[in-house]
Amino acid sequence: MINLPKNESLNVVPFIDIMLVLLAITLSISTFIAQGQIKIELPKSTNYSQYNDAKKVKILIDKNNKIYLNDNVISLESLKIEIDKIDIQTQIELISDKEAYFQSFIQIVDILKGKNHENFTIAIQKQ
Repeated sequence: MINLPKNESLNVVPFIDIMLVLLAITLSISTFIAQGQIKIELPKSTNYSQYNDAKKVKILIDKNNKIYLNDNVISLESLKIEIDKIDIQTQIELISDKEAYFQSFIQIVDILKGKNHENFTIAIQKQ
């Protein structure tokens, strides 16, 4: 048996520090996962119609003009390649933040028209 002096004990302060760091990491990651959507503020329209299609592909432009294909960031060149892979009958939904550059939107429409893919809708918000 080992005899320890009476004033020695286990130091738990480093353990508590590690646990607090792990807690902070867990909370920050869970907050990101919960918010995991791309924030878009759609333009408004009074003549609103919503199309429903189970096989819908979403192309999104955020207010910083980043382009997303089904929630994944993509460049214009990669978008051209991916549109070639999409069946011409599949509906594509264009979603653009109201603060995004109109030029970005036109570039995407131009790509779709160049690939003869004219089955697309433009997402808007009902006024």
